[in-house]
Amino acid sequence: MTDAQDLGEPVSYLVTKNGTPVFDSSGDRAGEVEHVLADDEDDVFHGLIVKTAAGHRFAAADHIDGLFEHGVIINVPAAQLPVPSADDSSSIAATLKRAWEWLIQPK
Repeated sequence: MTDAQDLGEPVSYLVTKNGTPVFDSSGDRAGEVEHVLADDEDDVFHGLIVKTAAGHRFAAADHIDGLFEHGVIINVPAAQLPVPSADDSSSIAATLKRAWEWLIQPK
């Protein structure tokens, strides 16, 4: 089992996989990566959809302290991450809208 002490080497968002464990800065497990949100055309990383015990949360790129081979570190507790929503009025509304659309798409 991977813990926050054994995350491996730093990696790019391009190779971060769904299911990768997510830890907060205290080392507590916050959840796991559900989806990487990025603009592939412009090579811009927007953040991650994190599957937590309380449901899906959006970790914007500025809430991510590190992406590693075996885990991700976020700089806030998972409970402080916003829920993805199509009607968010914050400055990250467009990114959250994309996250919401990804979550509700038929699988």
